[in-house]
Amino acid sequence: MATLDDGSEFFHVLAVDDSVVDRKLIERLLKTSSENVKVTVVDSGSKALGLLSEVEVNLIITDYSMPGMTGYDLLRKIKGCAAFKDIPVVIMSSEDVPSRITRCLAEGAEEFFLKPVRQSDVNRLKPHLLNGCKGKAAFSPDSAAAVCGIV
Repeated sequence: MATLDDGSEFFHVLAVDDSVVDRKLIERLLKTSSENVKVTVVDSGSKALGLLSEVEVNLIITDYSMPGMTGYDLLRKIKGCAAFKDIPVVIMSSEDVPSRITRCLAEGAEEFFLKPVRQSDVNRLKPHLLNGCKGKAAFSPDSAAAVCGIV
């Protein structure tokens, strides 16, 4: 968990989606689910990787189909980096493709949600948020990014 200036703790969720409507929906659902959740939204996998070099994140929820770096590519980069591999990653997609779902789960995704994401889906994230606070790598965000080649 991260700590605010007033000493209160919060879970930090990074939401990645190229659709502004989907970003706003997931942000609203996450904030509704708990008062101690901070949500940062970005519109691409490359921006998500850049943000990981700046802040501590407890969970990443990403769209599968995005231009440039897909959610699957982002998942593989995160799970392939020792400093970030313990951050839970959830993939969401509007396409129900069983082989895609299986591949993402095999690569380390915690969950695969079909869009539109609902409050019941977000409620399933709570155990993953707690897991995202355990076993944090002994790196600062800057050094972790350098170790993983994310600059």
